Amino acid sequence: MGVDIGGTFTDLVFTNADQHLDKLKVPSTPDDYSRAIVSGIEKYLSQKNIDGESVDEIVHATTVATNAILERKGARTGLITTKGFRDVLELRRIRIPFSYDLNWQKPAPLVDRFLRCEVNERVDAAGNISTPLDKSSLHDAIQRLRDASVTSVAVCLLHSYMNRSHEQEIGETIRNELPDVYVSLSHEVLPEIKEFERTSTTVVNAYVAPLIGHYLDELRENLKRLSVSAPILVMQSNGGLIPSVTASKQPVTIIESGPAAGVIAAAEVARKGNYPNVITLDMGGTTTKASIIEQGEILRAGEYEVGSPISVSSRLVRGNGYLLRIPVVDISEVGAGGGSIAQVDTAGAVRVGPHSAGADPGPACYGFGNQYPTVTDANLVLGYLNPDSLAGGALKINPSLAEAAVSEHIAKPTGLDVLEAAHGVYTIANSNMVRAIKSVSVERGRDPAEFVLMAFGGAGPLHACDVAQSLNITTVIVPPAPGLFSAFGLLEAQVEHHTIRSVVMPTDKLQIPLLQSVFEQMNIEVISRAKQEGFDESSVHCSAFMDIRYLGQSSEITIPLTDFAIDHNLITEATASFEKEFERTYGHRGSSTVFEIVNCRMLARVSREVAHDHAWDYQDTNPAENNSARKIVIDPQTGPINTKIVTRTQLSAEPLSGPIIVEEYDSTTLVPPGWTVHIGKNWNMIINLAVT
Repeated sequence: MGVDIGGTFTDLVFTNADQHLDKLKVPSTPDDYSRAIVSGIEKYLSQKNIDGESVDEIVHATTVATNAILERKGARTGLITTKGFRDVLELRRIRIPFSYDLNWQKPAPLVDRFLRCEVNERVDAAGNISTPLDKSSLHDAIQRLRDASVTSVAVCLLHSYMNRSHEQEIGETIRNELPDVYVSLSHEVLPEIKEFERTSTTVVNAYVAPLIGHYLDELRENLKRLSVSAPILVMQSNGGLIPSVTASKQPVTIIESGPAAGVIAAAEVARKGNYPNVITLDMGGTTTKASIIEQGEILRAGEYEVGSPISVSSRLVRGNGYLLRIPVVDISEVGAGGGSIAQVDTAGAVRVGPHSAGADPGPACYGFGNQYPTVTDANLVLGYLNPDSLAGGALKINPSLAEAAVSEHIAKPTGLDVLEAAHGVYTIANSNMVRAIKSVSVERGRDPAEFVLMAFGGAGPLHACDVAQSLNITTVIVPPAPGLFSAFGLLEAQVEHHTIRSVVMPTDKLQIPLLQSVFEQMNIEVISRAKQEGFDESSVHCSAFMDIRYLGQSSEITIPLTDFAIDHNLITEATASFEKEFERTYGHRGSSTVFEIVNCRMLARVSREVAHDHAWDYQDTNPAENNSARKIVIDPQTGPINTKIVTRTQLSAEPLSGPIIVEEYDSTTLVPPGWTVHIGKNWNMIINLAVT
């Protein structure tokens, strides 16, 4: 079972012994997300007359950690750090997201200043102890945290990535004196240079750990009621899976698990469809995510910000969230989902998002009490959505409520008619998506026109063609079950373990034996982790990487190595790859011929084959009649146009010209005039811009 929690719906995908794929959508339950999971699994088992003991594995992507940060509902957290460095967390880096906003304020630290405690100790940059750990200052710090009733403690000492002895001693002391408090040690979370990044990542880990641990424990207990005792794997932000027990210990790795699953699924579909270069567009109920697949490889980054209303991968647009220095699938995220609220600001401009109506109360058309228009309401007014229901009839909707919301809150304040107002909301939402795509393509030195766009999520296929045309993209792919595509990606993912070591070594002073020793130690470590989790060593495949920069710079690029038997030829090959990637990203090469190896990385991937035949249940809950049609609005100036309504099963390999609406259980696709649509390999819907 693949289970993906979204802001509006919880999606479930199942593969059975016959390798057939099934799907189910249930409304999310924000007060307790596990309730939707358990009710969805219970409903499916009942429908198929399957015993809970027959479930072999559950793979889960969750937004619980992200929401805890966004809503500031994590654990009461304390920080212990080296004397003189308590304010690193607040000073941050000199990055602000809005260059000309004089009133902008940085996010409040997740640890209040009086809970940031100093201990007298010091380790130098080479790992030598210059000041021994003062036990008295440590006990004073622990007493302060005890008096403040903290439930989690982060420990981050200066240069502990080079010498972890003081952190280990502090961690052991806290566990003895505060046995019920969760402890997060920076050398375990991120043994890497850069004190702010390491502190921020360790604090976020501590902040969400008790909540994630409790959530996963509750999920296991609730599943036992269904006689389901199968192991639970959790998607990491890097696109790999880890057992739930590991996720409870290091939840910082699963902050962006849901969006990563969609990219994993897209990479699999792209590989089987022979599309090497793909930009993904994942539009759900709350946000839209964009990422890139190039030459069949997922683009990854070494850090990410969480808790920002708009999260983009650009290094230049930073400072509005909490920095995580972890391997992540390179994803840009904007607050433009189906439930994103549209409103007119004080200057009279229409804004869409980042606030969302979510699952409760949801868009105005749901009739659950929301009076404000959302992107879904605008799409309904324009005729793009089925006027009776969504999710195969499971969710009844009311078009009159959508029209009233658009009229009252957009049309009247702007002096537009209702159709113009709804189309304006649609257009603004699309422009937000274009921005997200540009941040992972144009800002990375890639031309979107050289890629195809793969659209999924419940709302993505409705907006894909307009977004593609804005970027000069001529082909759009809508995979099967697009509204549950991220859940499908969970079935495609592999178990992964990452580890890192900082070395900071200029290439004109290479220490080959030291580099070789570091990689060998990391190789042993990641294989050991996999074996401890019950995986056979023969199923573990390891890959090596280096973070390289020009000597004198402060930012590096991660470069894959062809081997981790280190020699001078391998380093020369790696630095050549670095220069090529640097030029592609920044448009030029540096004048220096000396490079610096900053970090060594190791990735262990465990083979995990989930057999399926890509055969989905295409029996339409409400099949469109052969002559079904309704009027939709592509351009308010020309007015409504009659448009044929079909299902995916009614399409063929023969291209049909738009306008066409394709309705499915989990999503709706808009094929505008000037575009054609046909069915390709594995039931992918291929939409092409017509040649003029």
